Amino acid sequence: MPPSPPTGPPETHVERHAWLALGVATLVTFLIVVDISAVNVAFPTMTEDLDATRSELSWVVSGYNITVGALLLSAGRFADSHGRRRVFLPGVAIFALGSALSGLAPTAGFLIAARVLQALGGAITMAASMAVVLPDFPPARRSTAIGFMGATGGLGAVAGPMLGSLLIDLFSWRAIFLINVPISVLILVLAPRLLRESSDPNATGNIDLIGVLIGTASVALVMFGIVQSEDWGISDLRVWVLVATGLALFPILIRRSRTHPEPLVNLDLFRFRSFASTNLSVVFYGLAFTSGFLVNSLLLQDLWGQSVRATGLALAPSPIISALVSPVSGSIADRFGHRWVLGIGSLCLASSYLAYAVFLGETPEVWSRFVPFSLLGGVGVGLTVATWTSAGLSDVPPANFGVAGATFNTVRQMTYALGISVAITLVATSDVLDISGYRLAWIWNTVCYATCAAVVMVTFPSGSSHDRAVSRAG
Repeated sequence: MPPSPPTGPPETHVERHAWLALGVATLVTFLIVVDISAVNVAFPTMTEDLDATRSELSWVVSGYNITVGALLLSAGRFADSHGRRRVFLPGVAIFALGSALSGLAPTAGFLIAARVLQALGGAITMAASMAVVLPDFPPARRSTAIGFMGATGGLGAVAGPMLGSLLIDLFSWRAIFLINVPISVLILVLAPRLLRESSDPNATGNIDLIGVLIGTASVALVMFGIVQSEDWGISDLRVWVLVATGLALFPILIRRSRTHPEPLVNLDLFRFRSFASTNLSVVFYGLAFTSGFLVNSLLLQDLWGQSVRATGLALAPSPIISALVSPVSGSIADRFGHRWVLGIGSLCLASSYLAYAVFLGETPEVWSRFVPFSLLGGVGVGLTVATWTSAGLSDVPPANFGVAGATFNTVRQMTYALGISVAITLVATSDVLDISGYRLAWIWNTVCYATCAAVVMVTFPSGSSHDRAVSRAG
């Protein structure tokens, strides 16, 4: 029996239980983000301790990213079909086991394998964490909940390098992995009491396993090709063969998804204009997001000669601003809709990178120019980074939260990797180390963010999700 159409003012009351459940899921998000950002700080000591090359250890990051990107869709589908809490708890346990093995790794190869296991847990947890919490929040407060989770992610991005440096100084690089274990155990103790089970009521459990294999292989091949382009070069034939093979599998997946009763990709979700618009817009956003932070870090250290500590201090204000803005942006989106929050946020980011390209040169101006420009970008990140997720899920039925969020995050993960490859190529266009390559990368970021703003403001439906639900009912 379909739910009765919404009438009157939107429901805004949230039970205490829902906030506690959000706290548990948010703690997991914080762990994952801190772990990702702290690994970069540990590279020099890991290289020396494990007697490995930097190229070998790059797979500590690349293996993690490829695994997460490849498995998000499958994890989201299994969460919706078999139960979000039932999938979430093993995901946390696998993440804890992978963290423990990473911290105890005797060789570089063992560490890479342990990180892949950790990524398996991370993918399951990421796919289920939002879906397991949101059904407890009324539609008019879901953007607020996602905003808090986004704020935690911003704080994790700040705390990661700082916490990583502290743990390495006090203990060793192994501590950045081992610290996850007791916190994960705490989550495993609290989560069964606080998280309620939810799933797709129409699911039969007969998931398209062939589609799962095809979809996983498709994303993995594309991600692998993109990541390897950084070493092989973006014009290398092997890169294009990998990407082309992965893309060739995608139409097969779509064909199966049209006919199977429980497909890996739920094509019906794209009938929601908000979901389709979000997935299209985030392509341009993802191409600029991670690559922009990487270019700025390279500028500070390689061109301007800043120390690791000075670089961390210069990069910290922007995520702090984003962490403060993110919960507020969720409340605004709940009341007035997502279109203008996302559009204005993307324009703030475009303006920030345009300012870098126009006003920064080879002379270090960290606190007089770079940091002030980055604050505008921090406002943009706060308005957008968590709002994308709430926008994509704003009209999606709760039964499909898992696969919808996983679809969106898979698109974002792939464009993150592609954007990094493009940015590295642009920075390296000059034969000598100067500002020209950085300016090209910043212009790339500016164009991507400006295009994203234009797309989302044109294609995303107006009004709040409650307004649209009332309109559909009418």
